[in-house]
Amino acid sequence: MRWYVDGMNVIGTRPDAWWRDRHAAMVRLVDLLERWAADSGEDVTVVFEHPPRPPIRSTVIEVAHAPRARADSADDEIMRRLAADPQRASAWVVTSDRWLADQAHAAGAAVESSAAFRDRLERG
Repeated sequence: MRWYVDGMNVIGTRPDAWWRDRHAAMVRLVDLLERWAADSGEDVTVVFEHPPRPPIRSTVIEVAHAPRARADSADDEIMRRLAADPQRASAWVVTSDRWLADQAHAAGAAVESSAAFRDRLERG
């Protein structure tokens, strides 16, 4: 099963001053996702609007970004990837954005809120 994660939505679920160091918050999320994916056996793609600088590399999950950074570009990239996924009926999309949730559901994917998913990650 593939999980497409709207990275900044998940980061934004906790008021832990992530905005002071966005890159460090992205690294922390990737670390959480790697542990969860390794433990659960799930395939994970986390999508950010901007490419992380410096790049964040992972051998466990896919770290992706939109081709051009702009408002909602991560949402568009998630939908592009979901539309190209031949197994989208078994995919999950993690987001707090109503538009993306509606589009993903219409494409046949299941949707989980960013807050619920963050709770799942932190429970282990």
